Amino acid sequence: MSALVLALAAGALVGLALGALGGGGSVLAVPALIYLLGFTPAAATTASLIIVTATSMTGLYTHATSGNVRWKTGALFAAAGILPAMAAGAVADRLPPALLTAAFAVVAAAAAARMLRPSGPDRAPAPVRPARAAGAGAGLGAITGFLGVGGGFLAVPALVSVLGLRMRAAVGTSLLVITVNSVAALAARGGTHSPLDWAVIAPFAGASVLGAWDGRRLAAKVSGPVLQRIFAVALLGVAALMLVDSLR
Repeated sequence: MSALVLALAAGALVGLALGALGGGGSVLAVPALIYLLGFTPAAATTASLIIVTATSMTGLYTHATSGNVRWKTGALFAAAGILPAMAAGAVADRLPPALLTAAFAVVAAAAAARMLRPSGPDRAPAPVRPARAAGAGAGLGAITGFLGVGGGFLAVPALVSVLGLRMRAAVGTSLLVITVNSVAALAARGGTHSPLDWAVIAPFAGASVLGAWDGRRLAAKVSGPVLQRIFAVALLGVAALMLVDSLR
């Protein structure tokens, strides 16, 4: 199967998961780039940031037009993650591939475990707590820069539990945070020398953006918890594969 077909199929799957679940789908981008398309771990995390940025910006526009983005809260959260994202992005390209793969496997397993836990009831909005928001935002920025994932599976729970946003607003606001962190991490990686195959990245990103629209329609037809469980089980399998591969 050609690289173009694989890129289109993998991109569509990533976008579908992002659109249906509001976060977490980008965790599939890195293993797809490594195991299906032959990218090195460092190049895969950089390419994933490009794909995540394109897809998140599209989703952000959609949620903004629906009034689901809390700009002030999201700006504070995102600002705290800019420097950690840039610092982590600058060092990620210089780390051993096995270490990057193992770290990604751990984060993917954590994302799957988070999705398998039952979600709590929708909470009423609460006042923004600057210190807690800054700490959570910095941690998310570091993960985004280091591993090339958007971090929606972490941002959404943090925006709900730390800042008290309602779920719909948390999903929309998380896309602002993800976009800012991904751009910051990409800027830090601008001087690195990992080769990027744009003939693969461009169709992957395009298919991901289009898949996100279909994912939103899928979410309206299939129960959210069912989708989350299916995705989480698949993600656990990917995490196990990557951890075994890193230990060889």
